[in-house]
Amino acid sequence: MKRVFLIVALLAQTPFTDVVAQKPRARELGVPIGGTPGPLDAITDVAGIEVGHTTLISGSGRLVVGTGPVRTGVTVIHPRGKHSGDPVFGAWFTLNGNGEMTGTTWIEESGFLEGPIAITNTHSVGVARDAILEWRVGRPGLQPWGLPVVAETYDGALNDINGFHVRPSHVKSALDDASSGAVREGNVGGGTGMICFGFKGGIGTASRKLEAGGGGYTVGVLVQCNFGLRRHLLVAGAPVGAELAEPLACVANRDLSLLRGRRRCAGFGSGTGSPEGTDRELGSIIVVVGTDAPLLPHQLKRVATRVALGVGRTGGYGGNSSGDIFVAFSTANPGAAADTGVVSLGMLPNAQMNGLFEATVQATEAAILNAMLAAETMTGANDLRVHALPSDRLMALLRKYGR
Repeated sequence: MKRVFLIVALLAQTPFTDVVAQKPRARELGVPIGGTPGPLDAITDVAGIEVGHTTLISGSGRLVVGTGPVRTGVTVIHPRGKHSGDPVFGAWFTLNGNGEMTGTTWIEESGFLEGPIAITNTHSVGVARDAILEWRVGRPGLQPWGLPVVAETYDGALNDINGFHVRPSHVKSALDDASSGAVREGNVGGGTGMICFGFKGGIGTASRKLEAGGGGYTVGVLVQCNFGLRRHLLVAGAPVGAELAEPLACVANRDLSLLRGRRRCAGFGSGTGSPEGTDRELGSIIVVVGTDAPLLPHQLKRVATRVALGVGRTGGYGGNSSGDIFVAFSTANPGAAADTGVVSLGMLPNAQMNGLFEATVQATEAAILNAMLAAETMTGANDLRVHALPSDRLMALLRKYGR
């Protein structure tokens, strides 16, 4: 099993162009979300940002806690790159708080985000937090203490979440191997076992670049998408979820004891009910926003709140059991955390922030869609199978609605 973990982790940390052919993303498909994507259409379009993944996939069949099947991982974001110890201005916002993002009280108090951000599954937040601390204190030039920012969404439908398979070495590997450039999406890193609007979800990213007249700034977004009801899914304003009743999640096994209210997949017998999660909002979404615009913490709070509008444009509404938590940071103003003297800062006037708000909403919507477009159908614990979003049917529906 360790050998499987190692191979998958290494694949996940290799640029996706070297591993698998890229599936068409929202901009390649011509989905009219709006705005101008950056060259990569990724959070790494903001200079200095690096992203790393460790993906853990092993086992199949019946769930055996502690053994598997395993469908999980960790994703990390370095705001200024892994070699920089310079904090960035930051802020956070929660649309609905049935979730976790550690370190937010210090962001709120100080206005600074210090160190990397990690995203993983709900029961691996602690190990990811501790691993970041171990990684930082062992590297010269980085702050030898900290309150790491680690966020989560729940992957317990597809993954042996109570087996605690994410280890410190997996987190450190993602931290060490993070890079700029293209970002792998879908079934990778912390998003490996996630489900979004009843389709396979996971990691997604996008960016928007303002026109020169608006400052030419870049806004990049990365999401871990694990929320939403199928019937609520909107793409470019079109109610596509209501017409994508199939394929629904199903159990690829004839064993009646594995159904648990779900239906069987085709070829495995007749169904016994609706798949789990189709009748009420049970998921979550974590969103990270990075920008090179010179914003202070109170302005980044304003940016973080606009993420909720992007989530809403896809059909999310912050259900009672959903953890919808967002963090935003600016890579401008290097050296702002100096502890001596008077620091001179740049600040974009509030009256010039509308373009950043619009870019944040657009990039959030695009990143969520990119997560689903990139994800592949996955069969996980107890042979639960969650299908990929069928892009051909999606595009047919968008044409139907004139999009």
